[in-house]
Amino acid sequence: MNDNFNSSKIALVTGGASGLGLAIAKKFVDNNIKTIITGRNVQKLNDAAAALGSGCITMVSDMNDLAQLPHTVKTIVDQYGTIDILVNNAGINLKKNFAEVTDQEFQNIFQTNVLGVFALSREVVKVMIDKKRGSIINISSMASQYGIPKVIAYTASKSAIEGMTRAMAVELSPMGIRVNCIAPGFIRTKMSAAALDSDPERKNKVLSRTPMGTLGVPEDVANAAYFLASDESSFMTGTVIPVDGGNSIGF
Repeated sequence: MNDNFNSSKIALVTGGASGLGLAIAKKFVDNNIKTIITGRNVQKLNDAAAALGSGCITMVSDMNDLAQLPHTVKTIVDQYGTIDILVNNAGINLKKNFAEVTDQEFQNIFQTNVLGVFALSREVVKVMIDKKRGSIINISSMASQYGIPKVIAYTASKSAIEGMTRAMAVELSPMGIRVNCIAPGFIRTKMSAAALDSDPERKNKVLSRTPMGTLGVPEDVANAAYFLASDESSFMTGTVIPVDGGNSIGF
């Protein structure tokens, strides 16, 4: 896709200041898509903007504050005219034995990972319907592809995201809006690398059931997101694409 075509595009990436979100934002900016990243941590947002350059705009926004999300979308549209691409990347996790997870903890995960995604998507969709075009990319997880212990709330939330992806795609595609989902496998970020390096048994299990025999890198997910955001995937909607080195089908 040529840069001139991309230069008119506006993307919104939630949780774009670190990890997968930052890699996705960098891929977009590097391909001349003006990219707004949101998050709660002002310092992280500023650091990301400094690294990504003038094609990146930061905005403080909390996915838990549902009442504020319409204002976030209105601010973006007032300033930049539209939102062509939405990447619902922001999410939280909780690692805890099933029997010890409280109702409130379960609810907190759903508030951010499901209700936040729904509420923001709904507001962005209103903008995309007017333009009769748009690409929404949800981020799921291996946790929704098979059972992983000690992440019941996270697993439930990501399973909901995959179901929402299909329902959104069927309803919105006739209006020119495509909705797809990426299910990352085990990706080497600072956080995941530290966790796996401190637990050799778990790391060996991860690598042994990943046919490609290695962890992914954030850029692998970013490349998939860029493909789904672009017209190269114009006949794709409602898909859940594992980016996992074969982990979800490994033995």
